[in-house]
This record gives sequence, structure tokens and C-alpha cells, in this order.
Amino acid sequence: MQEFKYRPKLNSGKLRRRITFQLKSRSEDESGYPTEPLGDWEDVFTVRASREPLRGREFFAAAAANAELTLRYKIRYREDITPDMRFKDLNNGRICNITAVLDDPYGDKTETHLMVLEEHMNG
Repeated sequence: MQEFKYRPKLNSGKLRRRITFQLKSRSEDESGYPTEPLGDWEDVFTVRASREPLRGREFFAAAAANAELTLRYKIRYREDITPDMRFKDLNNGRICNITAVLDDPYGDKTETHLMVLEEHMNG
């Protein structure tokens, strides 16, 4: 029997979240070198995404309860996303730091997977 080769495209109905990518603004001195500290986060672009939780971990440090959540976000294929960016989920207002950008898992330039770390402080 022949192998089933059809893979459906990324379903746009599953892209229910809007996320805004942010990049640290860079300020320079008069000779063109970056100054410390870097500036605030600036909005770069907004896209649609789907979110898949992978695992959660709770830990206690300095008498404060912390929670760490690792997530995977799927978006349409983009080449301009780097791990030094972060994004804000506009559905719930949470900020996620990008740990890895997994480009095009199927090799057909249809989607990009983002591995992110969302940290909560439950003081």
C-alpha cells in the first residue's frame, strides 16, 4: 500500500492569538558604539499564532513562589525572528522570552515554531 503523502496546510482557524514581537532599542553614543544599558522594548510587528503548552515547573527561591512555563507557538513562516526578541501575547497580556526559533519543520516554508519561556511571579 502506498504511503499517505498529503499534509494539510496550517489551519488559519487555529491561529487565534495575536502576538506582538518586540526588540530592544539600541542607543548609540556620538562615535557609533552602543551604550549601556540598552533602551526599552520597541514593537516590531504583530502576527497571528497558536499556543501549545509543553510543561510547567514550580520552584521556590528567595521566599517567593515562582512558576515557569515552557510553550510552543506556531506562526506562519517568517525569516526575520531571532532569539534576542520577545513577544507579548495580546490575548492575555503575558510576555514570553524566545528561547529557540525552529524554522520550517516540514521543509515547505509554511510555518515557524517558537519555543518560549513564560515566567510568572506569584509573590
